[in-house]
Amino acid sequence: MCLSLIEPHIKNKTSSEELNMILTQYVDTLSQRMKYHIGYPINLSYEHHATLAPLLQFHLNNCGDPFTQHPTDFHSKDFEVAVLDWFAQLWEIEKDEYWGYITSGGTEGNLHGLLVGRELHPSGILYASKDSHYSISKAARLYRMELQTINSLVNGEIDYEDLQSKLLVNKNKPAIININFGTTYKVAIDDVDMILQILENCGYSNDRYYIHCDAALYGLIVPFINHAKIITFKKSIGSISVSGHKFLGCSMPCGVQITKRTYITTISKQVEYIASIDNTISGSRNGLAPIFLWYSLSMKGNAGLQKDAKICYENARYLKDRLHKAGISAMLNEFSNIVVFERPCDNKFIRRWQLSCARDTAHVVVMPGTTKEIIDNFFKDLVQEREKWCGITLGPCLADDIGSQNCLCSYRNMHH
Repeated sequence: MCLSLIEPHIKNKTSSEELNMILTQYVDTLSQRMKYHIGYPINLSYEHHATLAPLLQFHLNNCGDPFTQHPTDFHSKDFEVAVLDWFAQLWEIEKDEYWGYITSGGTEGNLHGLLVGRELHPSGILYASKDSHYSISKAARLYRMELQTINSLVNGEIDYEDLQSKLLVNKNKPAIININFGTTYKVAIDDVDMILQILENCGYSNDRYYIHCDAALYGLIVPFINHAKIITFKKSIGSISVSGHKFLGCSMPCGVQITKRTYITTISKQVEYIASIDNTISGSRNGLAPIFLWYSLSMKGNAGLQKDAKICYENARYLKDRLHKAGISAMLNEFSNIVVFERPCDNKFIRRWQLSCARDTAHVVVMPGTTKEIIDNFFKDLVQEREKWCGITLGPCLADDIGSQNCLCSYRNMHH
């Protein structure tokens, strides 16, 4: 993206005609680039921006605790609590047992959840897999927490044996565990029941561990896929965070963080200036986000969310099958909407399709707006360009990255 953008003048204002021309060019560019946005988990398929546009004329600030009175009328706390109640029901925790708020996104949700865990267990050790989101290690740095990085299995799940061995070594200290309910790159789901059993086997009682569940993308998809694992506070989970702008879709980054009401007192402080309790990370919060989330949830309903989840699920398999038939190594976890495949050799191709890459792989995130037409255009472009990069040879060995069963490299094909 390249815009003819000028910086604001220090002394003289820019004419409205010039500003409108720049913004029109920007909107046109974004509209075109939407057809190539397949590398990151953002749902661009929502049409309620026109309906909610009049709200932009108001400054909406949800400062302080969502469940307390606000000193001004310019807030959306009623919408915020309505959204929180919906998620509390989804994650099976009673209204009088939970506390939560609308965050700026998955990172803030993780920071808040791990802060609660750290305050409950000041001497606790944070355990997180290598495939955990980068905000987990950021939290460890910010809070000066000891971090034990756990190996990951080839599918992206936490290595349960490595977790158990490190828990046993440090059993004299409480455990604060980050569980991934859909990792960032491969959408792997850590087995909550397995981890709880490991904690019990290692001698950790319920009051000596805290589990935060990072469900940024997948926390809103998996409840609407038949036979998939569920996430619930009925298990010994301390907090759950999810992003609102990913699967659901929202014009601004946002998310939801929920924990148990009995835990939140550890970080709560009364602030007279805002006539409220300070127990969030950001203090002042975007008052538009709760309304956008509330509107989306209300318009879609469970049937609409189930339909979107099915579209993602089916189209991801459609892409993986096309890649395999073309001899391109690719993996797709069960119930996943992210296809991991061999990294394109051309950086211009990566930039054109806005792909996220790691080592020798790239991935496509199939969202509700990722149609088969977009997938077909990407696949056709990839195959044509790949012939220039690889000729008639097969791609590199990706067995260590995506598993031998998903690798179609020349070495494995020869031995097969």
